Amino acid sequence: MKTNKLIYWISTGLLCLLMLFSAGMYLFNHDMIIQAFTSLGFPTYIIYPLAIAKILAVIAILSRKSTFLKEWAYAGIFFDVILAFSAHIMAGDGAWMAALVGIVLVVVSRFFDGRAFGNKAY
Repeated sequence: MKTNKLIYWISTGLLCLLMLFSAGMYLFNHDMIIQAFTSLGFPTYIIYPLAIAKILAVIAILSRKSTFLKEWAYAGIFFDVILAFSAHIMAGDGAWMAALVGIVLVVVSRFFDGRAFGNKAY
């Protein structure tokens, strides 16, 4: 049980740091992100809403108040990193490693979420 909690908190902490770093880049390094989104073919008007969604997802996962919100947060992050991975692969820019790390972290964090806290429903 202790090992499961350790794996959960390490993977969840790293996932949350990755999402907060990404949201911080979206908010504070906006010009670079506009260029990146344009090169990937994404509209630039989704940068601020996506940053806010990432911050809210981190809050939902760490607060552990609502299982419903936590599940939606995991789903949103999963779709975000899958789409980021595929966009970087298709663009051929070589910047897909952070998205691959995000995929692994979200899967490990979600898998060990139920196991670390004795929830047999997972």
